[in-house]
Amino acid sequence: MPLLNTITTPYAEAFLQVASSRKEVDQVIEQAKDVLALWKSSPELSQAMSSPVLEVQAKKTALEKLFAEQVSASFLNLMKLLADRQRIGFLDSVIERLLELYREQRNIALATVTSASELNDDQQAELLKKIQAIAGTDNLELNLEVDPSLIGGFIVSVGSKVIDASLSGQVRRLGLSLAKVS
Repeated sequence: MPLLNTITTPYAEAFLQVASSRKEVDQVIEQAKDVLALWKSSPELSQAMSSPVLEVQAKKTALEKLFAEQVSASFLNLMKLLADRQRIGFLDSVIERLLELYREQRNIALATVTSASELNDDQQAELLKKIQAIAGTDNLELNLEVDPSLIGGFIVSVGSKVIDASLSGQVRRLGLSLAKVS
Protein backbone atom coordinates (compact mmCIF):
# COMPACT_ATOMS: atom_id res chain seq x y z
CA MET A 1 0.00 0.00 0.00
CA PRO A 2 1.50 3.35 -0.95
CA LEU A 3 2.48 5.64 1.90
CA LEU A 4 -0.26 8.16 1.08
CA ASN A 5 -2.90 5.42 1.37
CA THR A 6 -1.63 4.51 4.84
CA ILE A 7 -2.38 8.10 5.85
CA THR A 8 -5.67 8.57 4.01
CA THR A 9 -7.36 5.17 4.28
CA PRO A 10 -8.07 5.22 8.04
CA TYR A 11 -9.72 8.64 7.78
CA ALA A 12 -11.72 7.67 4.69
CA GLU A 13 -12.86 4.35 6.15
CA ALA A 14 -13.85 5.88 9.48
CA PHE A 15 -15.72 8.71 7.79
CA LEU A 16 -17.55 6.29 5.51
CA GLN A 17 -18.61 4.29 8.58
CA VAL A 18 -19.87 7.42 10.33
CA ALA A 19 -21.77 8.53 7.23
CA SER A 20 -23.24 5.04 6.88
CA SER A 21 -24.38 4.93 10.51
CA ARG A 22 -26.06 8.32 10.03
CA LYS A 23 -27.58 7.17 6.72
CA GLU A 24 -26.04 10.09 4.85
CA VAL A 25 -23.57 8.29 2.57
CA ASP A 26 -25.07 9.46 -0.73
CA GLN A 27 -25.34 13.06 0.54
CA VAL A 28 -21.75 13.01 1.83
CA ILE A 29 -20.41 11.55 -1.42
CA GLU A 30 -21.98 14.39 -3.42
CA GLN A 31 -20.57 16.91 -0.95
CA ALA A 32 -17.16 15.23 -1.20
CA LYS A 33 -17.17 15.64 -4.98
CA ASP A 34 -18.05 19.33 -4.64
CA VAL A 35 -15.40 19.97 -1.97
CA LEU A 36 -12.79 18.11 -4.02
CA ALA A 37 -13.59 20.20 -7.10
CA LEU A 38 -13.30 23.39 -5.05
CA TRP A 39 -10.07 22.23 -3.40
CA LYS A 40 -8.49 21.45 -6.76
CA SER A 41 -9.71 24.64 -8.42
CA SER A 42 -8.40 26.83 -5.62
CA PRO A 43 -4.69 26.26 -5.05
CA GLU A 44 -4.67 29.26 -2.72
CA LEU A 45 -7.09 27.51 -0.36
CA SER A 46 -5.18 24.24 -0.31
CA GLN A 47 -1.85 26.02 0.11
CA ALA A 48 -3.19 28.15 2.98
CA MET A 49 -4.61 25.09 4.72
CA SER A 50 -1.34 23.18 4.25
CA SER A 51 0.76 26.07 5.53
CA PRO A 52 2.47 25.48 8.87
CA VAL A 53 2.39 29.24 9.43
CA LEU A 54 -1.40 29.31 9.84
CA GLU A 55 -2.45 28.13 13.31
CA VAL A 56 -4.74 25.12 13.69
CA GLN A 57 -7.53 27.16 15.27
CA ALA A 58 -7.41 29.67 12.41
CA LYS A 59 -7.66 26.81 9.90
CA LYS A 60 -10.63 25.33 11.74
CA THR A 61 -12.36 28.71 11.86
CA ALA A 62 -11.76 29.23 8.16
CA LEU A 63 -13.09 25.75 7.35
CA GLU A 64 -16.19 26.41 9.42
CA LYS A 65 -16.88 29.75 7.72
CA LEU A 66 -16.27 28.30 4.25
CA PHE A 67 -18.06 24.97 4.55
CA ALA A 68 -20.58 25.04 7.42
CA GLU A 69 -23.48 25.75 5.04
CA GLN A 70 -22.24 23.43 2.26
CA VAL A 71 -21.45 20.18 4.07
CA SER A 72 -22.96 17.99 6.78
CA ALA A 73 -21.80 18.29 10.37
CA SER A 74 -19.93 15.00 10.11
CA PHE A 75 -18.06 16.19 7.01
CA LEU A 76 -17.11 19.42 8.76
CA ASN A 77 -15.93 17.36 11.75
CA LEU A 78 -13.69 15.34 9.43
CA MET A 79 -12.11 18.55 8.11
CA LYS A 80 -11.59 19.88 11.63
CA LEU A 81 -10.05 16.58 12.72
CA LEU A 82 -7.65 16.71 9.80
CA ALA A 83 -6.76 20.29 10.77
CA ASP A 84 -6.21 19.24 14.42
CA ARG A 85 -3.88 16.48 13.34
CA GLN A 86 -1.96 18.66 10.86
CA ARG A 87 -3.34 16.58 7.97
CA ILE A 88 -5.69 19.09 6.31
CA GLY A 89 -3.21 19.34 3.44
CA PHE A 90 -4.22 15.76 2.61
CA LEU A 91 -7.94 16.59 2.37
CA ASP A 92 -8.02 16.01 -1.38
CA SER A 93 -6.28 12.65 -0.99
CA VAL A 94 -8.63 11.63 1.83
CA ILE A 95 -11.65 12.56 -0.31
CA GLU A 96 -10.26 10.70 -3.33
CA ARG A 97 -9.71 7.62 -1.14
CA LEU A 98 -13.23 8.02 0.27
CA LEU A 99 -14.65 8.04 -3.26
CA GLU A 100 -12.58 4.96 -4.18
CA LEU A 101 -13.87 3.05 -1.14
CA TYR A 102 -17.44 4.11 -1.92
CA ARG A 103 -17.10 2.90 -5.51
CA GLU A 104 -15.61 -0.40 -4.32
CA GLN A 105 -18.49 -0.96 -1.91
CA ARG A 106 -21.09 -0.21 -4.56
CA ASN A 107 -19.23 -1.93 -7.44
CA ILE A 108 -19.11 1.29 -9.43
CA ALA A 109 -16.52 1.55 -12.20
CA LEU A 110 -14.91 4.95 -12.75
CA ALA A 111 -14.46 6.05 -16.34
CA THR A 112 -12.36 9.12 -17.01
CA VAL A 113 -13.16 10.83 -20.29
CA THR A 114 -10.72 13.49 -21.44
CA SER A 115 -12.00 15.41 -24.44
CA ALA A 116 -10.66 18.29 -26.51
CA SER A 117 -13.77 20.36 -25.70
CA GLU A 118 -16.71 20.10 -23.32
CA LEU A 119 -19.21 17.40 -24.19
CA ASN A 120 -22.90 18.28 -24.35
CA ASP A 121 -25.53 16.12 -22.63
CA ASP A 122 -26.32 14.10 -25.76
CA GLN A 123 -22.64 13.34 -26.36
CA GLN A 124 -22.21 12.34 -22.71
CA ALA A 125 -25.22 10.02 -22.85
CA GLU A 126 -24.02 8.36 -26.06
CA LEU A 127 -20.50 7.96 -24.72
CA LEU A 128 -21.83 6.57 -21.44
CA LYS A 129 -23.70 3.81 -23.32
CA LYS A 130 -20.56 2.84 -25.24
CA ILE A 131 -18.36 2.89 -22.14
CA GLN A 132 -20.88 0.75 -20.26
CA ALA A 133 -20.63 -1.83 -23.03
CA ILE A 134 -16.82 -1.76 -22.87
CA ALA A 135 -16.72 -1.88 -19.07
CA GLY A 136 -19.39 -4.59 -18.94
CA THR A 137 -21.36 -2.80 -16.23
CA ASP A 138 -24.23 -0.36 -15.94
CA ASN A 139 -22.77 0.88 -12.65
CA LEU A 140 -20.50 3.55 -14.05
CA GLU A 141 -19.40 6.98 -12.92
CA LEU A 142 -18.10 9.43 -15.51
CA ASN A 143 -15.30 11.81 -14.68
CA LEU A 144 -15.19 14.43 -17.45
CA GLU A 145 -12.05 16.44 -18.14
CA VAL A 146 -11.17 18.88 -20.90
CA ASP A 147 -7.70 19.00 -22.49
CA PRO A 148 -7.49 21.26 -25.58
CA SER A 149 -4.09 19.74 -26.46
CA LEU A 150 -5.96 16.68 -27.75
CA ILE A 151 -6.97 18.87 -30.73
CA GLY A 152 -10.11 16.76 -31.29
CA GLY A 153 -11.72 13.54 -30.07
CA PHE A 154 -11.32 12.01 -26.64
CA ILE A 155 -9.47 9.53 -24.44
CA VAL A 156 -11.40 7.10 -22.23
CA SER A 157 -9.85 5.15 -19.39
CA VAL A 158 -11.76 2.56 -17.36
CA GLY A 159 -9.57 0.67 -14.95
CA SER A 160 -6.58 -0.53 -16.95
CA LYS A 161 -8.30 -0.07 -20.33
CA VAL A 162 -7.47 3.07 -22.30
CA ILE A 163 -9.08 4.04 -25.59
CA ASP A 164 -7.38 6.92 -27.37
CA ALA A 165 -9.72 8.36 -30.00
CA SER A 166 -8.05 11.75 -29.98
CA LEU A 167 -6.62 13.54 -32.98
CA SER A 168 -3.28 14.03 -31.22
CA GLY A 169 -3.19 10.27 -30.50
CA GLN A 170 -3.83 9.50 -34.17
CA VAL A 171 -1.05 11.88 -35.22
CA ARG A 172 1.32 10.25 -32.71
CA ARG A 173 0.46 6.73 -33.94
CA LEU A 174 0.88 7.85 -37.55
CA GLY A 175 4.30 9.31 -36.71
CA LEU A 176 5.34 6.03 -35.05
CA SER A 177 4.17 4.07 -38.13
CA LEU A 178 6.13 6.36 -40.42
CA ALA A 179 9.23 6.00 -38.25
CA LYS A 180 9.03 2.19 -38.53
CA VAL A 181 8.80 2.34 -42.34
CA SER A 182 11.96 4.39 -42.82
